[in-house]
Amino acid sequence: MAYTAADVKTLRERTGAGMMDCKKAMDETNGDLEAAVDVLRAKGLAAAVKKSSRTAAEGLVGVAVSGLHGVAVEVNSETDFVAKNDQFQDFVRSVTQVALDTSAADIETLKEAAYPGGGTVTEKLTNNVATIGENQQLRRLKHVSVTSGIVVPYMHNAAAANLGKIGVLVALESTAGADVLEPLGKQIAMHIAAAFPLALNAGDLDADLITRERKIAAEKAAESGKPAEVQAKMVDGAVAKYAKENALLSQVFVMDNKTPVAQVIEAAGKAAGAKITLVDYVRYQLGEGIEKETTDFAAEVAAAAGI
Repeated sequence: MAYTAADVKTLRERTGAGMMDCKKAMDETNGDLEAAVDVLRAKGLAAAVKKSSRTAAEGLVGVAVSGLHGVAVEVNSETDFVAKNDQFQDFVRSVTQVALDTSAADIETLKEAAYPGGGTVTEKLTNNVATIGENQQLRRLKHVSVTSGIVVPYMHNAAAANLGKIGVLVALESTAGADVLEPLGKQIAMHIAAAFPLALNAGDLDADLITRERKIAAEKAAESGKPAEVQAKMVDGAVAKYAKENALLSQVFVMDNKTPVAQVIEAAGKAAGAKITLVDYVRYQLGEGIEKETTDFAAEVAAAAGI
């Protein structure tokens, strides 16, 4: 029985298996779609469909740098146990390098990129889900680059080289030498890991966050019972304080607990005789923003047993 590319696509959508695995299954069953589904189920390659609905909030962040360009990628798994698996670590390391080499602009582009050894990133990920037995997801990526200077990587709570729980990249634009920029970038990266800035500058902070803070400040000011014009100043002051504490360049440097990060960079540039500009950064903390499921395993067992 002949089959078409559309049939292979349908099989892939139904099973979640890789494109080449679907094609092989269709070859094996002479184009019988239902039989091909059974073949993939028997091989464990269709398991990804059920697993894809489970929350993946563990995993690893990977960082990679080449010359003036760096990238951070987060790949999630269901449990921390899988994050220690060599196969999973190899995948995160490889897919981070693929993101760097291809300059993939987003996760969807990365998924379709060629994976080392054959197939696409998506096909390799699907195979990993089937063989490791847990849902795994490519969550996000971000590139940073400079035209002159350095991109410094840092990994907090590293599980292996350039893999861990909090990955940071710092992009410093400058003509200063690496002997100046590397240690400065490392210190700033450590600050970023610890201080969790939400944006580079106050003006880059998410507008929704500012709106939320203004609303909270207005409610507090209203409780004071002070005149409206005083309340307005209180609100403005509270919002300005929030912006200062959450924008990287205005944060107090954790290394000395007194100097704003912008001034630390300016002083380093003056000492080196070359202007240094922090143009961008990445801070990826594993699982941030993901609502984790809490599973009552005893209840699941009882339900399965009909108790």
